[in-house]
Amino acid sequence: MNNFQELIASDKPVLVDFFATWCGPCKMMHPILEDISKQVGDRAKVVKIDVDQAEDLAMQYRIQSVPTLMIFKQGEMLWRESGVHDAATMVQLLEKYM
Repeated sequence: MNNFQELIASDKPVLVDFFATWCGPCKMMHPILEDISKQVGDRAKVVKIDVDQAEDLAMQYRIQSVPTLMIFKQGEMLWRESGVHDAATMVQLLEKYM
């Protein structure tokens, strides 16, 4: 993913989901991420990155378990955690960085 640095350099918070297609918890996160995206609208971005398709990026960010969620703003990682998270918690977190 060549434009990742450009993407996370946004003035708006960017929620990045490092996932894998074979991962059960990742599949659970998919509808939650869609819900988050609807709730925050254009005030934040939600991006999914398949670790099997973007191995270099996964290695760069030392992704050891999926899903791993990160929030970036202006290129800086502000938050990172692995596992499934509910939409309300994630929206609240994103709003903190808006």
